[in-house]
Amino acid sequence: MMRLGVCRQARSQGFTLIEMLVVLLIMGLLLGLVSATTQPDERGLLRIEADRLAQLLELAGTESRLSGKSMAWTADGSGYRFWRFDEQAGWFEVSDSDLLRARSLPAGMTISGLRVESMKSAADQGQARLEFSGNGMSLAFTIELSLGAAHYRVSGSPIGEVLALSDGGTDYGKVY
Repeated sequence: MMRLGVCRQARSQGFTLIEMLVVLLIMGLLLGLVSATTQPDERGLLRIEADRLAQLLELAGTESRLSGKSMAWTADGSGYRFWRFDEQAGWFEVSDSDLLRARSLPAGMTISGLRVESMKSAADQGQARLEFSGNGMSLAFTIELSLGAAHYRVSGSPIGEVLALSDGGTDYGKVY
């Protein structure tokens, strides 16, 4: 009888190999699930970037109207930046704002087009530049972003509304 008690006591102090393997399997499955949900697909990543751009353009337009100073947005192949106009210095890159700082696009993402109301396509001219007038006047515009087969548009109206739209035109991010 004493021998049986000693065996039970020794056995209850550790884990069996099968118990440890089951725990590792469960942890691996949970880790795989978390990593799969935290990394968006191309369409999700493009949507996030389109929403961010829409909000930043809305901010630049609002700042331009409130300050009375013109602002501009320019894009190149790898990113975009914001500019402010000063009567004496001319155009200079915005560096005093953490929100309107220069930004790089994620790998593989491009700004594939810019159309501004009453102007030729900026993509045809090899440049992407959008200006916000300090006097409150705005032109309608559409910026096209693409990543792989996914495409999004960021559209601005003359009244200052900026929207992120998918291929089908669904409103995904209304900025107020």
